[in-house]
Order: sequence, then structure tokens, then C-alpha cells
Amino acid sequence: MSKVFSPTPLFERVERARRRKHKFRDTQITLAHGSGGRAMHELVEGLFLEYLRNPLLEALEDQAVFEIGVSPGNIAGITGNGHPQTRVAFTTDSYVVDPIFFPGGDIGKLAVNGTVNDLAMSGARPLYLSAGFILEEGFPIEDLKRILGSMRDAAAEAGVAVVTGDTKVVQRGGADKLFINTSGIGVIESAVNFSARRAQVGDKVILSGTIGDHGTTIMIARGELELETDIESDTAPLNSLVQELIDEAASA
Repeated sequence: MSKVFSPTPLFERVERARRRKHKFRDTQITLAHGSGGRAMHELVEGLFLEYLRNPLLEALEDQAVFEIGVSPGNIAGITGNGHPQTRVAFTTDSYVVDPIFFPGGDIGKLAVNGTVNDLAMSGARPLYLSAGFILEEGFPIEDLKRILGSMRDAAAEAGVAVVTGDTKVVQRGGADKLFINTSGIGVIESAVNFSARRAQVGDKVILSGTIGDHGTTIMIARGELELETDIESDTAPLNSLVQELIDEAASA
């Protein structure tokens, strides 16, 4: 008699594994620790979370969601007064893509869209971004202008503003051309409650386009794939699309 596969026990095992404390045993950082796979998971949960643990960080989502006006004393021992005003999402991401220019975009466009989308996936309406730049000595000003222009255009398309930032220059060889960090903040409507932890067996997964366009574009641009193709990065702000889904669900 054949057995019927049920994914429920698998999900339960995954959740138990998430709750279990991970011990980080590596002695040096490798490129694998930034690849988004198992090594990065072990670094985040076994090292960063171990030292910086708090209820908001423990969710390990792409953004933290919290209420402005509520005393954060139960998070970090800070006291304060106020009443719940609104829920906000806060996120940060760093961009070290190489090459910095690629078919369909550049590091500046990616830095804006990536952070906007991290906010949007929480159901937030992105509002404001910060931008931090680490520049290598000798980096061409014309390239910087081109990247800043891309950031300006991407921010306008997403309906957000870059309102603060920071710039550091390191000596030649101290960085690979240009690194960018962007942080973002957005507001979440009271009826919206998105979270990866709310995913259930049977939920439908919605894709905004074909899979792998950006990653494949970067690999080809690096010469890691010997393909002749016109594929381009599909980096784009998805907040308008997410808002349409929220509005449609609210009216259903």
C-alpha cells in the first residue's frame, strides 16, 4: 500500500530547526558566508543573532516590523512614552555587485530597487531611503554620476526619496570600485499582516516574472557563463504591484 506524502511534518521539522540554536564553528569568513546559502544561514543565526539577539531580530525577515510610539523597553532596555501610532517596516541591504554596470541596470538602480522591494514584501508602502557609499580612490567621477542618475530615476519610479547618506573613500585597493548600502523605511496599513512565518501548506506562490534573469545576467557579464543571449537584469521596484494586490484583496 503506497503512502501519501504530507508536507506538514517537513514544515514542522523546518520550524523546529529554526528555533534550535546554531553554533558557529568556522574560524574565517569565506565567500560562501555571503552567498545566501547554508553557510550564510549559519553565520547569521550562529554568530550575529547570538550577539545581537532581540525579539525583532529573531524573526529573521528581510525587514523589521514594529510600531512607532511604543516603548522599546522590552527589546533593548530603553524606556520611553507614547501610544501606538502606526506600524513601520525598516530594512537595510548592502550591494557589492561586480560588474557595477550590467545589461538592464547598474549597482545604483539595484541598491534602490532591492531595498524598496524588501519593504514591499512586508506589505509596507516605502517612503524614505538612506544611501551610504564606500568609494575606492581613483573611481571615475563620470561613473559615479551615471550611478547616481540611476538611483535618482529608480527612486522616482518607486515613489521614494533618498533623504540621508554617508560617503567614505578608501585607498586604492581597499575596496572594489564602489560599494553601496541603502536602508529604507515604510508604513504598513493596519489591515496588512505579511510574514514568511504565516506561510501554510497549499498557499500559492506568486512570481513577478521569470526566475533567474538578474543572476544569469551578472554571471554572463563576469564571463562565468559562455552564452550568447540578450538577457537583461529584471531589477525593478515591485511596490506598486504589491499595493495593487493589497487593494484587490481588500475589495474582494
